Amino acid sequence: MKLVSPGEAAANSNDIPAEAGEEFVRIGEMAKKYGVTLRTLRFYEDKGLLNPKRDGSTRLYTRRDKARLKLILLGRKVGFSLRDVKQMMDLYDPTGSNTKQLRLALDKSEKQLARLQKQRALIEDAINELSNSMTVVRRMLTERAAPQASAAG
Repeated sequence: MKLVSPGEAAANSNDIPAEAGEEFVRIGEMAKKYGVTLRTLRFYEDKGLLNPKRDGSTRLYTRRDKARLKLILLGRKVGFSLRDVKQMMDLYDPTGSNTKQLRLALDKSEKQLARLQKQRALIEDAINELSNSMTVVRRMLTERAAPQASAAG
Protein backbone atom coordinates (compact mmCIF):
# COMPACT_ATOMS: atom_id res chain seq x y z
CA MET A 1 0.00 0.00 0.00
CA LYS A 2 1.44 3.35 -0.98
CA LEU A 3 1.13 5.45 2.13
CA VAL A 4 2.12 8.98 1.24
CA SER A 5 4.39 10.27 -1.47
CA PRO A 6 6.75 13.11 -0.67
CA GLY A 7 5.37 16.40 -1.85
CA GLU A 8 1.79 15.19 -1.53
CA ALA A 9 1.78 15.07 2.22
CA ALA A 10 2.70 17.68 4.76
CA ALA A 11 2.31 18.27 8.44
CA ASN A 12 -1.23 18.20 9.76
CA SER A 13 -1.32 21.96 10.17
CA ASN A 14 -3.50 24.34 8.19
CA ASP A 15 -0.99 27.13 8.77
CA ILE A 16 1.16 26.20 5.78
CA PRO A 17 1.03 28.96 3.17
CA ALA A 18 -0.33 27.86 -0.18
CA GLU A 19 2.31 27.21 -2.79
CA ALA A 20 2.26 29.55 -5.74
CA GLY A 21 -0.34 28.30 -8.19
CA GLU A 22 -1.70 25.67 -5.80
CA GLU A 23 -5.20 24.68 -6.83
CA PHE A 24 -7.98 24.40 -4.31
CA VAL A 25 -11.04 22.24 -4.78
CA ARG A 26 -14.38 22.84 -3.10
CA ILE A 27 -16.15 20.10 -1.20
CA GLY A 28 -18.68 19.35 -3.96
CA GLU A 29 -15.98 18.93 -6.59
CA MET A 30 -13.94 16.76 -4.23
CA ALA A 31 -16.92 14.53 -3.46
CA LYS A 32 -17.82 14.14 -7.13
CA LYS A 33 -14.25 13.42 -8.22
CA TYR A 34 -13.75 10.65 -5.67
CA GLY A 35 -17.28 9.26 -5.55
CA VAL A 36 -17.96 10.07 -1.92
CA THR A 37 -20.65 12.11 -0.21
CA LEU A 38 -20.25 15.54 1.34
CA ARG A 39 -21.09 13.91 4.64
CA THR A 40 -18.20 11.46 4.18
CA LEU A 41 -15.73 14.29 3.61
CA ARG A 42 -17.00 16.14 6.68
CA PHE A 43 -16.77 12.92 8.69
CA TYR A 44 -13.16 12.37 7.61
CA GLU A 45 -12.43 15.96 8.59
CA ASP A 46 -14.04 15.44 12.02
CA LYS A 47 -11.88 12.34 12.52
CA GLY A 48 -8.71 14.28 11.67
CA LEU A 49 -8.06 12.42 8.43
CA LEU A 50 -8.51 15.48 6.22
CA ASN A 51 -7.73 19.07 7.07
CA PRO A 52 -9.05 21.40 4.36
CA LYS A 53 -8.30 25.08 4.43
CA ARG A 54 -11.20 27.43 5.14
CA ASP A 55 -12.42 30.52 3.37
CA GLY A 56 -15.25 31.52 5.66
CA SER A 57 -17.46 28.44 5.78
CA THR A 58 -16.13 27.09 2.46
CA ARG A 59 -13.85 24.09 2.65
CA LEU A 60 -10.94 24.26 0.22
CA TYR A 61 -9.11 20.99 -0.39
CA THR A 62 -5.45 20.98 -1.39
CA ARG A 63 -3.32 18.50 -3.29
CA ARG A 64 -2.35 17.08 0.12
CA ASP A 65 -6.02 16.49 0.99
CA LYS A 66 -6.56 14.76 -2.36
CA ALA A 67 -3.60 12.46 -1.71
CA ARG A 68 -4.83 11.69 1.80
CA LEU A 69 -8.35 10.94 0.53
CA LYS A 70 -6.96 8.54 -2.06
CA LEU A 71 -5.10 6.74 0.72
CA ILE A 72 -8.19 6.67 2.94
CA LEU A 73 -10.27 5.17 0.13
CA LEU A 74 -7.58 2.63 -0.72
CA GLY A 75 -7.26 1.65 2.93
CA ARG A 76 -11.03 1.24 3.29
CA LYS A 77 -11.20 -0.76 0.05
CA VAL A 78 -8.73 -3.33 1.38
CA GLY A 79 -10.46 -3.46 4.75
CA PHE A 80 -8.42 -1.23 7.04
CA SER A 81 -10.26 0.64 9.75
CA LEU A 82 -10.16 4.43 9.65
CA ARG A 83 -8.12 4.26 12.85
CA ASP A 84 -5.50 2.11 11.08
CA VAL A 85 -5.43 4.44 8.08
CA LYS A 86 -5.02 7.51 10.29
CA GLN A 87 -2.32 5.82 12.34
CA MET A 88 -0.32 5.01 9.21
CA MET A 89 -0.78 8.44 7.61
CA ASP A 90 0.05 10.31 10.81
CA LEU A 91 3.47 8.64 10.98
CA TYR A 92 4.51 10.33 7.75
CA ASP A 93 7.45 12.68 8.18
CA PRO A 94 8.31 14.72 5.08
CA THR A 95 11.89 15.10 6.29
CA GLY A 96 12.50 11.56 7.54
CA SER A 97 13.02 8.08 6.16
CA ASN A 98 9.53 7.00 7.29
CA THR A 99 10.87 3.59 8.32
CA LYS A 100 8.45 3.39 11.24
CA GLN A 101 5.53 4.24 8.96
CA LEU A 102 6.57 1.67 6.38
CA ARG A 103 7.04 -1.06 9.01
CA LEU A 104 3.62 -0.33 10.49
CA ALA A 105 2.02 -0.36 7.03
CA LEU A 106 3.67 -3.68 6.20
CA ASP A 107 2.66 -5.23 9.52
CA LYS A 108 -0.96 -4.10 9.19
CA SER A 109 -1.03 -5.17 5.53
CA GLU A 110 0.25 -8.66 6.33
CA LYS A 111 -2.40 -9.10 9.02
CA GLN A 112 -5.15 -7.78 6.76
CA LEU A 113 -4.05 -10.03 3.89
CA ALA A 114 -4.27 -13.05 6.21
CA ARG A 115 -7.81 -12.00 7.25
CA LEU A 116 -8.88 -11.54 3.63
CA GLN A 117 -7.44 -14.92 2.62
CA LYS A 118 -9.33 -16.59 5.47
CA GLN A 119 -12.53 -14.86 4.37
CA ARG A 120 -11.93 -15.98 0.78
CA ALA A 121 -11.52 -19.60 1.91
CA LEU A 122 -14.78 -19.40 3.89
CA ILE A 123 -16.58 -17.85 0.91
CA GLU A 124 -15.24 -20.54 -1.43
CA ASP A 125 -16.48 -23.23 0.97
CA ALA A 126 -19.92 -21.61 1.10
CA ILE A 127 -20.06 -21.38 -2.70
CA ASN A 128 -19.13 -25.06 -3.04
CA GLU A 129 -21.76 -26.12 -0.50
CA LEU A 130 -24.43 -24.03 -2.17
CA SER A 131 -23.51 -25.35 -5.63
CA ASN A 132 -23.64 -28.94 -4.37
CA SER A 133 -27.05 -28.30 -2.76
CA MET A 134 -28.36 -26.81 -5.98
CA THR A 135 -27.18 -29.88 -7.92
CA VAL A 136 -29.07 -32.16 -5.51
CA VAL A 137 -32.23 -30.03 -5.77
CA ARG A 138 -32.03 -30.02 -9.59
CA ARG A 139 -31.66 -33.81 -9.59
CA MET A 140 -34.67 -34.17 -7.26
CA LEU A 141 -36.77 -31.92 -9.52
CA THR A 142 -35.74 -33.90 -12.60
CA GLU A 143 -36.63 -37.20 -10.89
CA ARG A 144 -40.02 -35.87 -9.78
CA ALA A 145 -40.81 -34.38 -13.17
CA ALA A 146 -39.99 -37.64 -15.01
CA PRO A 147 -42.85 -39.74 -13.42
CA GLN A 148 -45.33 -36.94 -14.11
CA ALA A 149 -44.28 -36.81 -17.77
CA SER A 150 -44.69 -40.61 -18.20
CA ALA A 151 -48.05 -40.57 -16.40
CA ALA A 152 -49.32 -37.83 -18.71
CA GLY A 153 -48.33 -39.79 -21.85
